[in-house]
Amino acid sequence: MQDKKQKLIPIYDAFEAAAADYKKNAACHKGCAFCCSDAGSIDITTLEGLVIQDQIKTLPRPRQVAVKKSLLADMRRREQKKPSACPFLMKNRSCLVYAVRPFACRRIYSVTVCSASQHPMLSQKVMALGQQTIRMLQQLDDNGYSGHLSYILHMLDTPAFLKAYLAGEYHPETVMAFGKTHGIVINRMMTSRQPK
Repeated sequence: MQDKKQKLIPIYDAFEAAAADYKKNAACHKGCAFCCSDAGSIDITTLEGLVIQDQIKTLPRPRQVAVKKSLLADMRRREQKKPSACPFLMKNRSCLVYAVRPFACRRIYSVTVCSASQHPMLSQKVMALGQQTIRMLQQLDDNGYSGHLSYILHMLDTPAFLKAYLAGEYHPETVMAFGKTHGIVINRMMTSRQPK
């Protein structure tokens, strides 16, 4: 699994290189955080979830507990269809896991300052590059799943799921009920449906 984790960075880097010309005029800056609080779901793969879990484990114990509570609160709000800021967004509007942020966070930018009436504005070309990158991430994580970060991290906190996933096993029936109610997708199914 460590080998797969290390393959994430070149995928992220390839996207950044391809999108660089489009993102050079981005209005984004540290602390703007509109995308983290108002722009919607932050979808990740289970592989990205493992990397985030590794980062959480490096935090002091009280901070780990606070993060777990924030993730659970986010999950509950989303289950009730209520808006919810990213559980990793800190009070100073910076990201607790910025160094290992998932692709959903890496891909988003805006050429205009965002607000409630002005959502992120980005190039269609970057959107297409993003979709290609998501496909690559799902192919890399072929025995995994994709979905909102709180849901994926919840799945990874389930010992039986984690054990099977780390062993490279593929048992979608074990997450079917949760997956259907929480919008979890099977990476293998997504990549088999997409054109090459």
